[in-house]
Amino acid sequence: MKHDAETYNILRESIRKFVAREIEPIRLKIDAEDYFPSDIFRAMGKMGYFGVTVPEEYGGSDMGYMAQAIIGEEIAYSSPSLALSYGAHSNLCLDHMYVNGSEYIRNNYVKKLISGEWIGSLCLTEPGSGSDAFDMKTSVKSENGSLFVRGSKTFITNAPYADIFLTYARDGDGYSAIAIEASDPGFSRGKRLDKMGMRGSPTGELFFDGIKINDDRFVGKRFGGKNIILEGLNSERAVLAFVFLGLAKRAIDMAVEYSTERKQFASPLYDFELIQEKLAYMYTKYESARLLSLRAIEKLEEDRSDPIYASSSIMYAAESAEYIAREAIQIYGGYGYLKDTGIEYLLRDAILGQIGAGTTEMRKKVIAKAMIRNYKKYGRFEA
Repeated sequence: MKHDAETYNILRESIRKFVAREIEPIRLKIDAEDYFPSDIFRAMGKMGYFGVTVPEEYGGSDMGYMAQAIIGEEIAYSSPSLALSYGAHSNLCLDHMYVNGSEYIRNNYVKKLISGEWIGSLCLTEPGSGSDAFDMKTSVKSENGSLFVRGSKTFITNAPYADIFLTYARDGDGYSAIAIEASDPGFSRGKRLDKMGMRGSPTGELFFDGIKINDDRFVGKRFGGKNIILEGLNSERAVLAFVFLGLAKRAIDMAVEYSTERKQFASPLYDFELIQEKLAYMYTKYESARLLSLRAIEKLEEDRSDPIYASSSIMYAAESAEYIAREAIQIYGGYGYLKDTGIEYLLRDAILGQIGAGTTEMRKKVIAKAMIRNYKKYGRFEA
């Protein structure tokens, strides 16, 4: 549901205060120690930040994807990694379960995810399938009249801590989305993966060794998982773009501040034209990415199946964030190469933007195919 600007401003001020109070004091610790503050994360549920896309009858606030984007952006300004975990929980798991789930799924899982009682995760990527997501080996098979899930997943955000997993599996000639609980017999966690960036957003392996499921565990219609995956990717990309906008804004703020304080040759850095050029490009890329991302959220609210805006927004936001973080480090010079300044990890975090939620190369393919499809249908590349 779309709300007025004042409502979103109130939300932004609320999450901004929460971030300043709870996250900002530990943002360096989150990266340095690969630390996931689970108590703070669950507190977001008590503050109402998880269920913003879900109606009030299930415990949400029905504020839509714009609200979800604002929250992710503000968290990312302090900790992009925690914002990534927020997105995996609130968008990839919670929202997908609400949009596609039965009343059983909504009442038994969505409500717990909204409150923060449970942490959620989405399971798509496998050891042998990344960009080719549909080449998954995890499967649902009938054995002696019962259904069992077997397989494994990797690069799964929130895997080490999550209580519920929205899991995609091959099901006969199709695919199904299944809710798997961490307490299910046959479920186990593998190692926690040590990443170069987005440290503090726990990522790991999962194994499904003959997990017995009932029909009430299917999210959406059985065999209907392919459409859920595709629409879910559109939603993920549009919302995730704002994580990289938050990261980019922090890098710009830090670069501007440093350029006014640091002096060389008896002048502040901002007096030098090459520094001015960097700041100008940083701002222009950020603002362009932001406008495109806002448009993508508008389109997402209208049609979850339209991929062109979602893919283009995350592609440009991710590329811009990486560029901006790199230039900010250059403005800092030697100090930017030190960990205790709190700027170098922004570049490491930004790199994930061109890998996660589909690589930049796959996004280009999606965008080009959508352009051709729209041209054939409407006589122009944009519908």
